Formats: sequence, C-alpha cells, structure tokens
Amino acid sequence: MRFLQWPLIVIGVSIMVISLAGFAGACYRNTFLLRLYLFAMFFIIAALIGFVIFAYAVTAKGSGRVVLNRAYLDYYLGDYSGWLEERVAGDSYWGKISSCIRDSKVCRKMGRDFGGVPESADMFYLRKLSPIESGCCKPPTECGYVYMNETVWNPGGGLVGSEIDCTRWSNDQGQLCYTCDSCKAGVLASLKKSWRKVSVINIVVLIILVIMYVIGCAAFRNNRRIDNDEPYGVNRMTKAQPSRIQF
Repeated sequence: MRFLQWPLIVIGVSIMVISLAGFAGACYRNTFLLRLYLFAMFFIIAALIGFVIFAYAVTAKGSGRVVLNRAYLDYYLGDYSGWLEERVAGDSYWGKISSCIRDSKVCRKMGRDFGGVPESADMFYLRKLSPIESGCCKPPTECGYVYMNETVWNPGGGLVGSEIDCTRWSNDQGQLCYTCDSCKAGVLASLKKSWRKVSVINIVVLIILVIMYVIGCAAFRNNRRIDNDEPYGVNRMTKAQPSRIQF
C-alpha cells in the first residue's frame, strides 16, 4: 500500500504545481509558463498512463474460488503470480504483513452471537467473508475441519486434507492461519481490489487531465497568435496616424 501511495502523492503534487503555472500563464498571457505547463503535463499524463497499466498488469491474475454450499470464497496462493505475489509472499515482507493483520484483530471481530447464542455453522457458511477473513481466520474448506466457532476449528474425525495449509492451521488465537498460503492469497485478493479501485479513479483523473491539456494547447496557440498579430497592428496604426494628422 505504501508503494501505491507515494507515486500518487508525487503525481498529485506535481499536477497541482504545474496547474498553477498553467493557470498563471493563461491569465497573464505568459507563453513561457504555458509552454512549461504543456511540457510537464505531457510527462505527468504519460506517467499516470504507465501507472494505470502497471496496476492492472500486476493484478491481472488470481481470484477466489467458489466453494460448494458456502457463500464465501477460498483463496489459493498458486492462483496468483508476478511481481505483486512475489513481494507479498516473500519472507522479508510477509512477517510485517502478518503482524499487521494480527494487530488489526480482524479475526477477533468476526465473532457474532444472537441473544447470547453463538453463530451456528450453517449461519457462518452463509456469510460473505472478506478475502483476509476467509484466508487468514479459518482453515481452507478442503481441509475438512469441523466448525466450532468463527476462529476455532477441529479436525473432522482426526482426518486432515493434503493441502499444506491444513497442517499450518492452529486454534491458538495468536496463530490461526497467519502463516498459511491462503492468508497470503487473501491479502493479494484484498490488494487487487484496492488497486483496481484506485485505477478507476486514476482513469477518471486521466480523462480530466487530457481535457485540460487540450484546453492548455488551445490557450497556448491563442497566445502565440496574439503575440504574432500585435506587431502588425502596431505598424498599421503607426502608418495610419500621420495621414490623419495631415488631414
């Protein structure tokens, strides 16, 4: 998220500064400021286009899998690949990410009760969990664990699925599935959703900037036309003035 944040801040500040220069150039008919505005805005638009393409490229693969008789999705790290997957799943980053999820107490907040009665398994299966809740706060469905409550699951008949995450699950509330690949996949799914939302906003901003760029080009051409016409107008008045004096 920090990687996503700083480029947008830099682009936003650059747009503000350059837009002020363009506004001043248009108001005071300063050709230099307008030329600077158009030159800089071209590179800002190009950078924004590149950023949008990059955001869509690194979030192109991967999504949750539909589970039979469940409203929520299950998430698998193998469904994701590329730069973002390597960055999230890498040991140097995952330790910080899992600690952040643990400290946010997102799993603890899943608990529900109705009149003092805990939520039943059938009711839980009908919940639409977030990617992080599904990937980090419960074991994968294929593991065959039996629901006790939202964050406590016991092996069904002593049998556990072959998925490696099945052996990583722990009922310890400080452990749960924070070391699971499904948790990493849930984070990737959450990031994908966030990046796609930001990309939509960037596309809207990009359209507005292109429109403003076209208006800036028109203002620049108008300034140059006026600057070119002024000497001709001055000469014509100078020639006409003596004739009126003679008359």
